[in-house]
Amino acid sequence: MPRVAAVLFDLDGTLVDSAPDLAGTANDMRVQRGLPALPYDRLRPHAGSGARGMLGAAFALRPGAPGYDACRLEFLEPHQSRLLQQSAAFGDVLPVLQALSQAALPWGIVTNKALRMAVPLAQGLGLLADGRVLVGGDSTPFIKPHPAPLLEAARRLAVAPEDCLYVGDDERDVQAGLAAGMLTGAAAWGYLGPGADLAAWGAHIVLSRPAALLQFLELA
Repeated sequence: MPRVAAVLFDLDGTLVDSAPDLAGTANDMRVQRGLPALPYDRLRPHAGSGARGMLGAAFALRPGAPGYDACRLEFLEPHQSRLLQQSAAFGDVLPVLQALSQAALPWGIVTNKALRMAVPLAQGLGLLADGRVLVGGDSTPFIKPHPAPLLEAARRLAVAPEDCLYVGDDERDVQAGLAAGMLTGAAAWGYLGPGADLAAWGAHIVLSRPAALLQFLELA
């Protein structure tokens, strides 16, 4: 097994099931426009892309389309106020993070979510007690799939990128990890995105559940 000196995680869809609050914000916007709320199952697969995914699923709006930027700002403010209404850490995530800390294996979070939302979300769910680093979407000039956020996290941990494992539930996570020269893991319990083919992502490992990470690291 390659040497792993630190583990980095994506946030939404990997450590945290934030889809209920993301979908709730999108449906609130639809109702305000006189549109019917969409079934949760139609919105959840797009949650890994945050506001972009919700606006695409709820209003067929894509970045660059007329009105997209204004709609995105309209989404972000109410969503920030309901970050912790229904969001929760996935299943055995907290015990896995505790096991990493007990094994003196540093871990951290790299997300495209802006720090003003990532910090209260992670803090409110108890994810920052032992986490050594949190890099958000506004921590570097670039976001994933660019490797810059991952390289910044490795720098802050004083760990070589090639000695890091990055785990995420989106193909962009794997692309960013590979571009940074890191070992990559695909979180099969996450949102994945419509029509996702994990086998085609090129990740070094596919993890069926959070506890599988401990088995891979020979900590369980």
